[in-house]
Amino acid sequence: MVDMKAEKRAPFKKLLHVFSGRRWVWLLAVCLLAIGVYVYFIYSGRLPSVAGKQGTTPPARAVPVVTVTSTKGDINIYLNGLGSVTPLNTVTVKSRVDGELMKVLFKEGQVVDKGALLVEIDPRPYEAQLTQALGQMVRDKALLANARLDLQRYKDLAATDSIAQQQYDTQKSLVQQLEGTVKIDQGQIDTARLQIVYSRITAPVSGRIGLRLVDPGNIVHATDTNGLAVITQLQPITVIFTIAEDNLPQVLAKLKSGERMPVIALNREQTKKIAEGYLLTVDNQIDPTTGTVRLKALFPNENNALFPNQFVNAALLLGVKTGTTVVPTAALQQSTRGTFIYVVTPELTAAVRPVKVGTAEGDNVSIDEGLSPGELVVVEGADRLREGNKVELQGQGANGSDKGK
Repeated sequence: MVDMKAEKRAPFKKLLHVFSGRRWVWLLAVCLLAIGVYVYFIYSGRLPSVAGKQGTTPPARAVPVVTVTSTKGDINIYLNGLGSVTPLNTVTVKSRVDGELMKVLFKEGQVVDKGALLVEIDPRPYEAQLTQALGQMVRDKALLANARLDLQRYKDLAATDSIAQQQYDTQKSLVQQLEGTVKIDQGQIDTARLQIVYSRITAPVSGRIGLRLVDPGNIVHATDTNGLAVITQLQPITVIFTIAEDNLPQVLAKLKSGERMPVIALNREQTKKIAEGYLLTVDNQIDPTTGTVRLKALFPNENNALFPNQFVNAALLLGVKTGTTVVPTAALQQSTRGTFIYVVTPELTAAVRPVKVGTAEGDNVSIDEGLSPGELVVVEGADRLREGNKVELQGQGANGSDKGK
């Protein structure tokens, strides 16, 4: 006999079995939903916290920075240009006579004074020529003395018509010829003595001598093109540099007034001053291809810091800007809106201050607009700052010291 009640409960059992088999799927979906909501709140910053429940937010951490105080002072106005060290004199020492090179009395790279003996060439051929010329002179002078005595006799005889006038005139002409011969002999003597002098070669200028070009024992000639050595004058020395043609009128005006314009020679990175001098002259034409003009500055170069053909950066002092606001160059920041500076307010917060930059000198720069003397400006740590951030003063600049000046 069939149980009617069991048959009636069968559909309910099947439905319950279906739901019980899908229970884990529903639980998994609920868990994934909960994790997604949690991640959303974490990344959006909306996750409630204990502080949020109490109605407060945690304080922002102060950014450590180094500051300096902007000052009021003077700053120099320079015209900068690329330059090259050029000696006033460069002399190639050559022989003026032919002969064997006997002695080289200088050391390569030595600094020599004008007139110092450098080289000796064999003088014996010229000494022999001098002896010969002196002997010729003695003989010709004796002939001249005898001819003058005969001329005096002929003059007395001609006065009494004892001899013909022609004989007297001939003797007079002979005396003149012998006088010319004696002068020629004197010229030969002077030439021989000069050759002996030329066999001892001295320094024509003071300066640094270069590498030796000829070794002792070689035969040198006056027609040799290479020479024996090269002397370059180092003290004083010049620097030739260029400036833009737009700045030329200001420079010419100061030169015309007789004002001496200082020039500083800097190294390639413009971080170290090498020497100080003054502007000597300006070239007579502008280079049309570059729009620049060449200037020459003179440097005493007492410590030999400048070397011929050395590359330098030249800074010509054009004037002085007085009473301007001065800050370190490290305080300047750049953005798409222009140059700005982070200023520290009395509440120790960072404020963005757009500024107009003026003249730069070394590690400092003048501010024409946007900043006043006495304000604290950030020189280190600005890359971590934003408008309104709390700051923590650190380092030497924290007390307003002029760091980097």
